[in-house]
Amino acid sequence: MTKQFETNILCIGAGYVGGPTMAVIAQKCPKVKVCVVDINKTRIDAWNSENLPIYEPGLDEVVKEARGRNLFFSTEIDKEIADAEIIFVSVNTPTKQYGIGAGKASDLQYWEKTARSIVAASNTNKIIVEKSTLPVRTAEAMERVLNSNDKGLHFEVLSNPEFLAEGTAIADLHNPDRVLIGSMETETGIKARKKLFDIYANWVPQEKIVTSNVWSAELTKLTANAFLAQRISSVNAISALCEATKADVKEISRAIGMDTRIGAKFLNASVGFGGSCFKKDVLNLVYIAESNGLPEVAQYWEWVIKMNEYQETRFVENMIKAMFNTVANKKIALLGFAFKKDTGDTRETPALFVSKKLAEERALITISDPKALENAKTDLKDLSGISYEIDPYVASRDSHAVAVLTEWDLYKTLDYEKIYKSMVKPAMIFDGRNILDHQKLFEIGFDVYRIGKQALLHSETAFI
Repeated sequence: MTKQFETNILCIGAGYVGGPTMAVIAQKCPKVKVCVVDINKTRIDAWNSENLPIYEPGLDEVVKEARGRNLFFSTEIDKEIADAEIIFVSVNTPTKQYGIGAGKASDLQYWEKTARSIVAASNTNKIIVEKSTLPVRTAEAMERVLNSNDKGLHFEVLSNPEFLAEGTAIADLHNPDRVLIGSMETETGIKARKKLFDIYANWVPQEKIVTSNVWSAELTKLTANAFLAQRISSVNAISALCEATKADVKEISRAIGMDTRIGAKFLNASVGFGGSCFKKDVLNLVYIAESNGLPEVAQYWEWVIKMNEYQETRFVENMIKAMFNTVANKKIALLGFAFKKDTGDTRETPALFVSKKLAEERALITISDPKALENAKTDLKDLSGISYEIDPYVASRDSHAVAVLTEWDLYKTLDYEKIYKSMVKPAMIFDGRNILDHQKLFEIGFDVYRIGKQALLHSETAFI
């Protein structure tokens, strides 16, 4: 290890978690060498360029401050493994699509390949940190793989789950609600845990660094995402009831959010939740419950996913019904494709479901998004009748309807009078995020369809 650095940290995986997390560690710990490796050379080249491979507010500044000083990006995986003292594993753990547990369990093939690569390239003892979201007791399995080596090496495995929200990841890393570190309750495990504790303590208050046994840390990550997903699915279930009873879901959310036992976060009704974590982690929890003979527990959490799918389906069905039961050859502008604002990530985005369903109904779809168009093109490459336009005014021109699917701030301030004049009449707007001024839109002339509220219509009589 180069003597100018106190510790040598490596992260395997240069994605949405590994890249930002390591950048902040390097920024806050200038005496620690931090290297991020990945087999994808194009991604690493992007990390070393002015155009980073992911969009995250504040990330550019953090990377530029530390890159070349104590933050490095490389494809020399074996060399960096050999040099590292602490190795974060942040590889993909998608939902398994084959065999036992298909559709629910995590696919751990990339994790196991990484563990075996670490053994092959190592010549010294190391601390391995689980950063990927993994099933409970994976650390135990990882230790068996790592420590079944014939080199006489010892690997201590810690669980340090991430609790980042895309769009606010840098702020979350700078000022986390908590940092959780789990270890084996052994002398070497606690010693390894303390070493990682001291890294975070460079900027995180010690009372916010929570320690636990390794299995509790693993299960906490799944449980936290399951609870957040459950809140969204719950308020979305109520949004359907609001539309049927003429109640207002925003008024209900505001009132119950003032209850300190509940709180206001994650009570915004919408077209549905997305991202890489919620669905995958809830399904993982379902599989763990099933595997441990707890079918009622599994069914409870599975309904969180079903309710989210129901909300997506209901949104599309409401669009078709409002557009006189046919969208064939009608132009529909979809504003937003990322699963949330301030990110280009489109994994599990509700916009993907909406686009596919509308395409099946032979609608002519134009997708607009300030950061996610390239990902959208990849996600929808097999579908016809879809075009892409970054300018929302051009995307909306000659359309029969506009649907807001991502809560980008720019959509709140568009000139909707200009958009209305360019559309086919009756002009319809579907606010899948409840972020627009609905009364103003109605006064402009739109028929306005909202989540969890009664629609604002100029005429109850429909004409094609």
